Amino acid sequence: MKARWEGTLLASMLLGGSLVMPVEAPAYTPGETGETGETAVETTALLEAIRTATRRFESVEVALAEGYVPDPTGRCISAASEGLPGELGGMGIHYLRPDLLGLSASEPRVDGTGVHTDFLNPAILLYEPQEDGTLKLAGVENLVFQKAWHAAGNSAPPTFAGRSWDTMADDPATAIDEAHGFEPHYDQHVWFSDDGTVHLESFNPRVSCTHHHS
Repeated sequence: MKARWEGTLLASMLLGGSLVMPVEAPAYTPGETGETGETAVETTALLEAIRTATRRFESVEVALAEGYVPDPTGRCISAASEGLPGELGGMGIHYLRPDLLGLSASEPRVDGTGVHTDFLNPAILLYEPQEDGTLKLAGVENLVFQKAWHAAGNSAPPTFAGRSWDTMADDPATAIDEAHGFEPHYDQHVWFSDDGTVHLESFNPRVSCTHHHS
């Protein structure tokens, strides 16, 4: 039987709770963006605009006040915890806006109607636990369900900085549930850095769950 999120957790997400993010195995070389010249400069400027627009969420209290809710499992997601090479890094702890995700059903799989793609007002905040017990805002994320996205007239996945969002869908031929109990969807992570490094893959080698205590 494929591993899936528990039904009670999925139901709680639809009743004013949170959403545990699906985790996929990324195919990439850490640190590579494939961008050069003008495109890289534009992407860096875009990331800085997103970071400026979301800087207030460096305070978790502000995030909570604006409707974000933490993953109810209390998990800090890392590549190692998902059975992937540890050097891929982590995602951290997810804080989510259920309204922007448009959650609408929990059975047979979690589904939603949201088509929100605005990274200046993201549906998901990504926090890295610090040694002193605080949380550092490490990045943001958006997620749209494929059915809703295509029903809105889109024929291809959303893109960000010229990159197609990651596609998440379960493969019946495998033992694991690649979509983690969710209907097929697209998601995109946007990571912050202080040295201008552009990183848009799901896991971030600079994000760690070492200091997370559940």
